[in-house]
Amino acid sequence: MYGTNYDDVTEFLGDWGPFQRRTSLLLCMSILSNGLIVFSIVFLAATPPHHCAIAPNANISAEWINYSIPLEEDNGEMRYSKCTRYKLDVIKLLSDNGSVPGIDVNITEIEQESCKDGWEYDRERYVSTIVSEWDLVCSDAWKVPMTTSIFLIGWLIGSLISGQLSDRFGRKIILFGTMGVQTLFTFFLSFSTSWLMFSALLFVVGFTIISKYVAAFVLGTEILSPRIRMIYSTVGISIFFAVGYMLLPLMAFFIRDWRMLLIAMAVPGVFSFPFWRFIPESPRWLLSQGRVEEAEAILRGAAKMNRVTAPEVIFQPLQEENHMKKLKRTNICDLVKSNSIRWITIMLGFVWMIICIGYFALSLNTSNLSGDRFLNFFFSGAVEVPAYILSWPLFHFCPRRLCLFAMLCFCGAVLLVTQLIPRDFSSVSIALEMMGKFGFSVAFCIVYPFTAELYPTVLRNTAIGACCMACRLGGIAAPYFVYLGTYYKSLPYILLGSFCVFGGLLSLLLPETYGMPLPETIDHMQTIQRCKKKQTSIQQVILH
Repeated sequence: MYGTNYDDVTEFLGDWGPFQRRTSLLLCMSILSNGLIVFSIVFLAATPPHHCAIAPNANISAEWINYSIPLEEDNGEMRYSKCTRYKLDVIKLLSDNGSVPGIDVNITEIEQESCKDGWEYDRERYVSTIVSEWDLVCSDAWKVPMTTSIFLIGWLIGSLISGQLSDRFGRKIILFGTMGVQTLFTFFLSFSTSWLMFSALLFVVGFTIISKYVAAFVLGTEILSPRIRMIYSTVGISIFFAVGYMLLPLMAFFIRDWRMLLIAMAVPGVFSFPFWRFIPESPRWLLSQGRVEEAEAILRGAAKMNRVTAPEVIFQPLQEENHMKKLKRTNICDLVKSNSIRWITIMLGFVWMIICIGYFALSLNTSNLSGDRFLNFFFSGAVEVPAYILSWPLFHFCPRRLCLFAMLCFCGAVLLVTQLIPRDFSSVSIALEMMGKFGFSVAFCIVYPFTAELYPTVLRNTAIGACCMACRLGGIAAPYFVYLGTYYKSLPYILLGSFCVFGGLLSLLLPETYGMPLPETIDHMQTIQRCKKKQTSIQQVILH
């Protein structure tokens, strides 16, 4: 049967010939722009130090200008108020009378007013951001986190739709289609004339981020041999995402204007368009659609490139079986059609959500750490590189369920310990948060290929898209977990740590795929559930 011997049939290609090297490298390079864009909002929507502007025609003495902004306590330091100023008409009257602040007049007794003349922003760190461009501060400060939420909602919709489109129309066309849309709309973002326009365009960019990543991930997974597949899905594609992640603070350091930064971020996408000629469609997907001749043509071209001889007949015995199945369409409803698949989908959804909450919460919190924001962000990306490197031997030699269980429990333990560290030991807290980011990165790197191994070819992209949708729900919730710290500092760590331990235990209930071939149909998927009966009994206990 095709579902059990595809890897054996295509073994003549070898593991790591020129075809595999070129395809995997180009697919990885196409993801680099994702790393640039995902957390770019940290710099695009950064809020510089600011205070109320004083009208240039107010005709106030320099001495009174220095005292026209109230001082407020901020984290133990006295700073200028960000949203209020003393009433200018009173200040002007006192200035004209020659009164001296603090001597002739107690300035704290002067009535205050809002920033009617706008704000003045510190330009030392950022020349311009969307915050300083459209004054997204004080009463409009809610628009900054809303911008991130809109981006993630686009990501959520993309997770829901793109997988089904990819399973219907092919991996390659979705990969390059979303690549083109992402590049164009990132460029269009730099010409935004209002916050509303910026948010609408950013929604589209968010839609393409996950669509492109999942298409590239699945395409490489289905083309490469089992041994190389593990390296590609754990280390390869993730390393290039991390490279883009680390390039972002470097670009933001040298390009301090948000419009120019967006133009620079669009450039890598332009150079990815020529990859269309060299990246083929997935032969596995073509076979699932009954397009046997096209699949054979791709494999014969790969054999020629690898300088090996392809068999005279590759898939001939399977043509009749695939022809009977090519009219059978799958959709997202198939993820919950049978009891066993339904439980796998539900449990994976919770695991993905928990990983995403932790990963995004720690990533977004990087800007709140002490020290230089650019360096902190760079280190936050750099810590992912050893995490991805470690994920490969773990995925290669260890059962998938145990890897997820170990990483999630490790993250839970680190977060629960972090909230016990006294405030005076901030460096220890930062180190523990980086360790948590390391663990979440490993878990993310494992859960993607694990999910791809659980679902069949006809449903694989849809399944990963659905799991990414659950992941995005976690991403949307992540900022609010961080916000809970304003009420009780330890609450985010306690909640995240507890959820991680729960997710680790939940992952033990999933089927094990270590050493199993990729399933091609839903029937094949059911055959790898070696613990099906045991899981059903556990689930019945949970339900009751």
